[in-house]
Amino acid sequence: MFDGEGNKYCISIEGQITRDKALRLLDLVELLGGVTSSANHGVGITSVKKSKYDKLLAVLQKNFPLVWFSSKEVQIAYEQEFKEPISLSTVATYLSRMAGKGLLVKAGASNRLQYRIAPNSPQVIVKHHIPNEG
Repeated sequence: MFDGEGNKYCISIEGQITRDKALRLLDLVELLGGVTSSANHGVGITSVKKSKYDKLLAVLQKNFPLVWFSSKEVQIAYEQEFKEPISLSTVATYLSRMAGKGLLVKAGASNRLQYRIAPNSPQVIVKHHIPNEG
């Protein structure tokens, strides 16, 4: 599997595979940007629907273009926009990655972080592509 930055991940599982373990694996794959939430419902890894990362970026651009915001505010906006749950830890992870890439500016203590879209950040949604290995 490849993530949106071109990093390759190889996952090996040994032992009994349960439904719960498979769903946790799909959550990890989705967190890395390699699959959309629809894969959890049997659509498949190559689905063309937006990943949570892409959806989160769209929420930021729509709801917080010029203001500071918290992870909790983004979580609420995401859930209202897409009518699907997203954990606060997932939001915080994505916001941290976006800040690391220079898409966001962050400020404040670690338990009260605030973010805003970086002034020089491109206002486009990054699309993830998973090349076929064959």
